[in-house]
Amino acid sequence: QLSVDTLQFLLFLYIQQLNKVSLRTSLIGDEWPSPRTKAPSLAGKPHSQNKNWNDQEHQAFVQSHLSDMLELLLEPEQLAASFHSAQGPLVSCEAVRALSFLIEGTVNRSGTVHPLHELALWQPFHGENGYSKISKGFSFTKLESWIRSCLTTSPFGMTACLRSGRKLAWAQQAEGTTRRAKIACNARGVPEVFFPMVIMSQVYKQTLAKSSDTLVGAHVRIHRCNESFIYLLSPLRSVTIEKCRNSTFVLGPVQTSVHVHSCDNVKVIAVCHRLSLSSTTGCTFYILTPTQPLILSGNQAVSLAPFHTHYPMLEDHMAQVGLATVPNYWDSPMLVCKESSDTSAFRLLPPSEFYTFVIPFEMEGDTTETPGGLPHAYQKALSQREQKVQNWQKTVKEAGLTKQQRKKFQVLVENKFYEWLVQTGNRQQLDSLVPPAIGSKQVAG
Repeated sequence: QLSVDTLQFLLFLYIQQLNKVSLRTSLIGDEWPSPRTKAPSLAGKPHSQNKNWNDQEHQAFVQSHLSDMLELLLEPEQLAASFHSAQGPLVSCEAVRALSFLIEGTVNRSGTVHPLHELALWQPFHGENGYSKISKGFSFTKLESWIRSCLTTSPFGMTACLRSGRKLAWAQQAEGTTRRAKIACNARGVPEVFFPMVIMSQVYKQTLAKSSDTLVGAHVRIHRCNESFIYLLSPLRSVTIEKCRNSTFVLGPVQTSVHVHSCDNVKVIAVCHRLSLSSTTGCTFYILTPTQPLILSGNQAVSLAPFHTHYPMLEDHMAQVGLATVPNYWDSPMLVCKESSDTSAFRLLPPSEFYTFVIPFEMEGDTTETPGGLPHAYQKALSQREQKVQNWQKTVKEAGLTKQQRKKFQVLVENKFYEWLVQTGNRQQLDSLVPPAIGSKQVAG
């Protein structure tokens, strides 16, 4: 049976207020977003208004709500008794353990990271945080004061990654508008208890591809990418895609979740443990997943389709993150929103619109076909389309065209194909796959 820690779950629900918008306070100019609460950009300068990317906002939220969170973790009888006690209530060890869900740290800035409850129980800190061996609890006021005095932003969070993370090199990077694109990683120097983080922002009209140890087990954050094709062909820990447009993302197996938020007309191709969507429009997801995709609020015209590609190391990478081909619930989404009865938020992609996807890179490995195969209806549609191509080739072969007619016919077909490439935007993708010039080398990473 699955279960969650009740106190941690209460904290999880409470911190959802981070992005809460109050109409009343917005009238007097104190509500986010406002010019005074802008997050640092990838260059460390304030320009973004996304609280989810701003560790300073996270710290400020915990600082201002710490008392409420501690009260939330108290037993009801403790809270009632506190009004009649000069010392205040006692905070249990279980409550402090739950706070470790949000807070952890080091002693004297050493490299070893400990959860909050381990630090709190360390003998030298008992005088500051009010721990009593007799009651096996903490003084509410002393514990709150101790946490406030020590609290700082994570040195391994997104803000730190954006400011000091090293720039990643890519196996394939097309020439294009690269001035605003920022891609950073904090893999070096991150303690083993953390997973490395890779952040990509404002990639525009680019084709980027990477398969390396840098990506293995990484939390990937993709933000404001437009008209791009991004291939991350390594086993990943988690992936968040926010505010992207007209782009295709091909992901290696994702051990935990892929979350897509506020995106328009993107394609996501992935094997993942969990897929969740919110506020997306016109997006298509080719997914292999052992859990039901979660369709949260604000989605329009979502298309779900079976996973339809492969690369040589895919099955090895799936084994590394513990994902198999069965069960596969790509076609059984769960609507978790107010409009749950409205199934028009999504559709299963019709087989007539289904095409396989070829990953255009050579790698070592044994996977030569889509893991688990395709559902019968989609495989049948592909077979029928292939049969039409064979019939067309046969017709052309038996037409008895002269050499000059064949040449003219070939030019007509190529022109039509070129027009189709331009109209669909596929020309950009093909042009960006031209190999780099001889002699150019990829920087390690």
